[in-house]
Amino acid sequence: MALPALASLLAFAALAGYGLLCALSPFGTCRRCNGHGTRLRTTRTGRIRPGKPCRRCRGRGRRVRLGHRALTGARTLHRNGTR
Repeated sequence: MALPALASLLAFAALAGYGLLCALSPFGTCRRCNGHGTRLRTTRTGRIRPGKPCRRCRGRGRRVRLGHRALTGARTLHRNGTR
């Protein structure tokens, strides 16, 4: 098997795996708050306490994966175009 064909097959397998992950689990943990929903802060005494709600995930601790957002956009475009 030629090297370019093997590389394209590997890229297609990675893309298919990510698409399957987005279909099965559309939400991932928020990278900013690490899934806590709040930004953790340290008090003057050194204790870790929850701070304000995370602005990126709006305090939920979960975010929509990029692939799921693209899949939803493609579905919406197809649905609106075939009506």
